[in-house]
Amino acid sequence: MSFVAAYPPEERVLGCLLGGAIGTALGMPVEGLSLAEIRQRYGATGLTDYVDGRAPAGSISGDAQLMLLTAQALVQSSVRARSRGIGGATGGLLQMAYLSWLQGQGETIPDQGWLSGGWLTSEPAITARRSPGRTLVAALRKAAERRKPGWPLGTVDEPINDSKGCGGVTRTAPCGFGTPTARAAFLVGRDAAALTHGHPSGHLPGGVLAATVWGLVRGQALPDALAVARGELAVQPGHEETTRALDAAMALVAEGEPTPEKVESLGAGWTGEEALAIGVYAAFAAERWTQPNGPGGLGLLVAVNHSGDSDSTAMICGNLLGAGHGPEAFPRPWRDRLEAADAVRRLAADCALEFGPAPPADAGTGGAPPLPWTSRYPEG
Repeated sequence: MSFVAAYPPEERVLGCLLGGAIGTALGMPVEGLSLAEIRQRYGATGLTDYVDGRAPAGSISGDAQLMLLTAQALVQSSVRARSRGIGGATGGLLQMAYLSWLQGQGETIPDQGWLSGGWLTSEPAITARRSPGRTLVAALRKAAERRKPGWPLGTVDEPINDSKGCGGVTRTAPCGFGTPTARAAFLVGRDAAALTHGHPSGHLPGGVLAATVWGLVRGQALPDALAVARGELAVQPGHEETTRALDAAMALVAEGEPTPEKVESLGAGWTGEEALAIGVYAAFAAERWTQPNGPGGLGLLVAVNHSGDSDSTAMICGNLLGAGHGPEAFPRPWRDRLEAADAVRRLAADCALEFGPAPPADAGTGGAPPLPWTSRYPEG
């Protein structure tokens, strides 16, 4: 097994967040198109760069918005735990972040009293409406109807629905940043996805992604990090469908260079287990067949050029490759032209600081966070 560091370095955190956001920016314009339509529009090799779509070229998707808000909420949870000396608020703060996002999308919901806010919600790119998923919106509206935003509605034991859509897994990569173990990361990622997706194949992939990212940002190689995550998956009720999807992805890696037709044998990516399998396949294929411009260039193009949910599958691939290699995994033009790139960099720096060996603290307080930090990340 490869080396595991105690804390995730900023470069790996930034790579994970940037990679996921870049993946959605590439994939969003071709989401839902067939492979034949992609080739008809962009040539025999398919999409190779940012293009205009429902939003200008380089724009991030709603999935990326929620991934970034997940990272912010996890920092808020850590700040709260250090300030009050107690934990247990993560699920509530995540739900509050998602409800805040829902309001920013222009959805009318009952007054929630107070939502957790945070600096990221003031970024226009985070609230710009980018075709949010119907299952996600319906689940969040149901949570909002209770007027108790800090009390998670959807849980593994009491599911909010029976959805196994991929909208749960796509936001969970940051759940691998701040936990002490891969097992803890798996549980946080699983539970974050279960807030809106009740089927095991809707939330267990979130645990797998989070636990894999946990190992990658701490220096593990991708095969080792995924093996640990799959060990956690294997003991979860209802894991069989996700396990089979990952088995199929790994068998495909051994079959040689990646092709869109091979990707499509894993499904379209609309469900959690399919999106995870395609993202994992593309990441492994990129590391095995990488090109001179870095694994992210190949991996993300493998992950977007297929019939189906291209932005979600590319997001997962980008999370994995960025967590393992840092931002340099991706071509500089993609990094430079990404919407909200500066906000992503600031958030990554804050995550690395809060989850590192010396989070911001007032002298003589036993580690309590200072007021400027709690103002930036209100604890609820």
